[in-house]
Amino acid sequence: IAQANAQLEKDATERAIAQLDRLYEHGKISIRDYFAEKKRLELEGIDAAIEAAKAERRAAWWLRLHGWRILGERLRVAAGEVDLVARRGRIVAFIEVKWRERPEDLDLAIDQYRLRRVAAAAEMLSPRFARPQDDIRIDVMLLAPGRLPRHLVHVWQP
Repeated sequence: IAQANAQLEKDATERAIAQLDRLYEHGKISIRDYFAEKKRLELEGIDAAIEAAKAERRAAWWLRLHGWRILGERLRVAAGEVDLVARRGRIVAFIEVKWRERPEDLDLAIDQYRLRRVAAAAEMLSPRFARPQDDIRIDVMLLAPGRLPRHLVHVWQP
C-alpha cells in the first residue's frame, strides 16, 4: 500500500508539473513563478498544492454563503497570483487565501511581500473584473482545521 501511495503521489506531482509547463508555454505565468512553483512542487510534493486548492474552495464557499459572487479563481499574471476574485454589490475583492495546519500559525501566514504581489496582480486584473464605480480592495482569508474561516478585509494600502 505504501508503495502504491508513493506512486500515486509521484504521478500527481508529475501531472501538476506538466500543467505548470503548459501554463508557462502559453505565457500564463512568468519564468520566475514557473521555477518557484516547480521547485515547491518537487520539494513539498503535491500535498501542499492539494491543501491549498482545498482551502481556496472552502474560502470560496464561505464567501458565497456570505453573499459574495466568485468571479475568478487562481488567476496568474506576470506580477503575481490572486487566489480568488469576488464581488458583493459594488465591492470587488482580490483575495489571498492561506491555509495552515495549526491555527496559531495563521498570524504569520501573510507578509508584506506576498501582499505586494497580490496587489500588483490585482492592479493588472482589475480592468477585467471591476466597473468604473466599483470599490476595489485586497482581502485575506485564513483557514485552519477545526476553525471557521477568518476574513480580513482591506488589508493592503498601496
